[in-house]
Amino acid sequence: MSEHGQSTPDVFQRLRLDGRTALVTGASSGLGRHFACLLARAGARVALAARRADKLTEQVDQIVQAGGQARAIALDVTSAASVCAAFDELASWGAPDIVVNNAGVTVTRPLLEQSEADFDSVIDTNLKGSWLVATEAARRLVAAGRGGSIVNIASILGERVAGGVAPYAISKAGVVQATKAMALELARHRIRINALLPGYVATDLNREFLASEAGQKLRARIPSRRFGELSDLDGPLLLLVSDAGAAMTGATLAVDGGHLVSSL
Repeated sequence: MSEHGQSTPDVFQRLRLDGRTALVTGASSGLGRHFACLLARAGARVALAARRADKLTEQVDQIVQAGGQARAIALDVTSAASVCAAFDELASWGAPDIVVNNAGVTVTRPLLEQSEADFDSVIDTNLKGSWLVATEAARRLVAAGRGGSIVNIASILGERVAGGVAPYAISKAGVVQATKAMALELARHRIRINALLPGYVATDLNREFLASEAGQKLRARIPSRRFGELSDLDGPLLLLVSDAGAAMTGATLAVDGGHLVSSL
């Protein structure tokens, strides 16, 4: 019961996303693909976005065959015109209630070997891209007179650093601060913006490295002595996008097995 004597939904009901529309960028593989499936299972109809919509066909079909609603959207997050066109294409579903800003790239090589093109590629996708998508989503929600939830996928490298990935760490630090800046200005419109900071999560792209000698040395420095799995991100993401996290905005939520609190 609430303080006014009225019954309130329990947390399990508040985690459901029935009747809502979600947009997931970078949805063709890895975290984005997993997030799209998760949101569909929670009841949302999901737009999966990537530069090439044809790469999303299999995943869209799997969601639909499982009883969900999904569609593919072509979206280059580095282009404002492409972002606007993607939202226009999605207009038949209305402005998305949920946006997961997941598109990201990295270039791995020593700082002194990184080029201007490397820096621009990473910053344009990870920082500028998340900014363009979030602000356009917010404009659409404000125009529709509705609130919503935007989750920027940052990284623990937005708060700590590692060698060989300077532009990536710089971009994710920017995403963390951008999340807070946007949350401040959009709270009055009932739009929540939070950042999810994954640690090292095992995916098909990095599983071989994580199993290598270098990967095992890295694992030994994590207080929990384990790498994350995609499923470890399910609860935190659902918390941020659903009514269960209704009082959360401007938050940075690390899911890293304690990596950020490891001793120096």
